[in-house]
Parts: sequence; C-alpha cells; structure tokens
Amino acid sequence: MGFMKFVGEVGDLVGGKKAAEAADIESYLKKTFGDKIQDLQVAYIAGKVALAGKCDSRETQEKAILLAGNLKGVTEVNFDGLTGPKSGGAAEFYTIQKGDTLWKIAQQFLGNGSRYPEIFEANREVVKDANKIFPGQQIRIPKTK
Repeated sequence: MGFMKFVGEVGDLVGGKKAAEAADIESYLKKTFGDKIQDLQVAYIAGKVALAGKCDSRETQEKAILLAGNLKGVTEVNFDGLTGPKSGGAAEFYTIQKGDTLWKIAQQFLGNGSRYPEIFEANREVVKDANKIFPGQQIRIPKTK
C-alpha cells in the first residue's frame, strides 16, 4: 500500500478553513496542477487523504502527495490510486527538522549548500519562500546531477 505520514498540526490552510474538506483539497490540487492530473479524485476522512487519478509524470505524482500531505490537519496520504509513468527514479523525501535551512539540507543531500535553489525549485508548490520552511514539513530532494 502506498501512503505517507505527515505531522498534521502544521501546514497551509485550504480555503481559509481550520480543517480541510475533500472538495477543498481537490480544488487546490486542480488549481495547482491543472491538466497534469487527469480524473483527480480526493477523499478525506479524519486527517487521512486518499488520492486517485492519472499523473503526467512521477514528479507531478510526488508533488501532489506532498502538497496534500503538507496541508494543516492532514496526517496521512494514501496514493494507491494515483498513477503515473514509472520512468525516472523516485525522489528522496525529507522531513524538515527544527533549525534546518534549505542551505543546510542542500549541504547534507547535494554536497554543497549553494545548491539550495535546486531543492527550492523541486518543491515550489510546497515551499512558497525559500526562507520559510517549518519543522514537520516534508519536501522532495532532487536527484543528484
């Protein structure tokens, strides 16, 4: 079964509401990804999101999972129904810790802190400002070039 756990008490609000609803999450993902996810369906019950649909790429699939999971109130994302191309290696995921910066994360995973823009670009949908990340937030680590 494909699922990821998330913190739940941190993250963005959807539609300005304290707790998200399936329709809000679906609308948010559709607005973000447009036609990159065909036949998108979202279920949401007690902090658990289930995603279904066909993604245009593995990157879109990973970003959709992170975007849904990094919403306030979401503790788990089941992505069994979210399909896409198998090509391209899966990204590595990282949960931000207290005291982390994108520079520090780039140093750790990419070997050079000045490569932090690569991490920022790989997470633009989740991280709106490179200087504003928070503990518990999950991000993608791009493949090393």
